[in-house]
Amino acid sequence: MPIPDFQSLMRPLLEAHADGKEHLNRDLVAQLGEQFGLTEEERREMLPSGGARLFDNRIGWAKSHITQAGLLISPRRAISVITDRGREALRIQPERIDLRVLNGFEAYREFRNRRKNVEDDDSDTSETEIQDAQTPEELLENAYLQVRRQVEAELLSQIKSSPPEFLERVVVDLVVRMGYGGSRKDAGEALGRSGDEGIDGIIKEDPLGLDIIYLQAKRWEGTVGRPEIQKFAGALQGQRARKGIFITTSTFSSDALEYTSRIETKIILIDGPRLAKLMFDHGVGVATASNYEVKRIDSDYFTDT
Repeated sequence: MPIPDFQSLMRPLLEAHADGKEHLNRDLVAQLGEQFGLTEEERREMLPSGGARLFDNRIGWAKSHITQAGLLISPRRAISVITDRGREALRIQPERIDLRVLNGFEAYREFRNRRKNVEDDDSDTSETEIQDAQTPEELLENAYLQVRRQVEAELLSQIKSSPPEFLERVVVDLVVRMGYGGSRKDAGEALGRSGDEGIDGIIKEDPLGLDIIYLQAKRWEGTVGRPEIQKFAGALQGQRARKGIFITTSTFSSDALEYTSRIETKIILIDGPRLAKLMFDHGVGVATASNYEVKRIDSDYFTDT
């Protein structure tokens, strides 16, 4: 089943505390994961940034909100216990507890007012927040992901609209940024041009040149099929090379992908979308527009005495 949103987790999370005992965060995550029938893959699903597991993050925010309403307390780090107010909430809200329900508690309204004053924002965003199913991290990371995808699409479009030799510059700059070859001058050693908007060359896998990788890059419109990869594999054998990278601005056919998985020679296929992702990750052809630093409470600061 889909991973529940953080508001849908509030009542099940509170129910897990109904025995009045102290509960560890990790035990709650395991218990609720089993209760919702989540697979191991679903439990391991990460936020877009890869900084935290999605399910853990949603439980964390559900717990944070119901704690601010006074339904739970945390006597120690990573420990939570239900309060009398929490038991009463379970009794009067048998179906669902969400932000709208929490807004009925004075402690939660005071929390929201304090946060509003800190943000110095006169606008009333409470209704938007109450209806939103995503946690703040999800909203921020999904917005980032949307911007990233747009930039990657623009990168690929720029490469395709640039002169054919521009792809050579992109490839050399990229492999240097990725740690191959040492200097930019050393990274690409031309062996000769293919004449069909591609480059052939070798790159050093390490700064000392103990091993080399044969490289081919082609600005391509249609899908690159198995015959092209077989030609590349033959070129590798002719150079007595064991490793190769084939880069294209388009895509590879399923036959091409399947072929590289069966041959002994190690060939990495990088299509247009992956090329754009690598350029984005390694800062090739992009510039930083803004930086945002996301912080969290340091629990150790408040628990250590």
